[in-house]
Amino acid sequence: MTVTDVRKDTDALRLVVTSEYDAPPEQVWELWADPRKLERWWGPPHWPATVTVHEFVPGGQVHYYMTGPDGTQYPGWWRFTSIDAPWALAFVDGFSESSGAPDASMPETTTIVGLVARDGGGTRMVVESVWDTLATMEKLVAMGMVEGMTLALGQADAILAEG
Repeated sequence: MTVTDVRKDTDALRLVVTSEYDAPPEQVWELWADPRKLERWWGPPHWPATVTVHEFVPGGQVHYYMTGPDGTQYPGWWRFTSIDAPWALAFVDGFSESSGAPDASMPETTTIVGLVARDGGGTRMVVESVWDTLATMEKLVAMGMVEGMTLALGQADAILAEG
């Protein structure tokens, strides 16, 4: 399993998931930059993602949907707030209506990703999710975010092994 640490800090309203890979930062970066690679790991197994829009620039958007085991599609969106290849990116993440419009009834998450080259090779990736309120954090954690993110990141090794 690639995930080495999961920290939930209710005081700081943050969830921090750290993973390590036997690949250089530039290759790990492609997990985010390449929509075909992103859709292979974004979401836990048995909930595959399909990326329909991928504008990998500050201010750009991602539109996607996950397909549940029963075939139901669950759409989502991102809006990139910063990109510093191949070291860092940040985006706001939310749920969508079937029309693709943001679902105002569901919470948003600010996600900050950092990549660091490890001594001796490989990359440490830290994915930090941040919320405005404890209620929002608790709602998403109760929906399975910790387990989902851990399982999703665990799929990255197979993609990185392909080169």
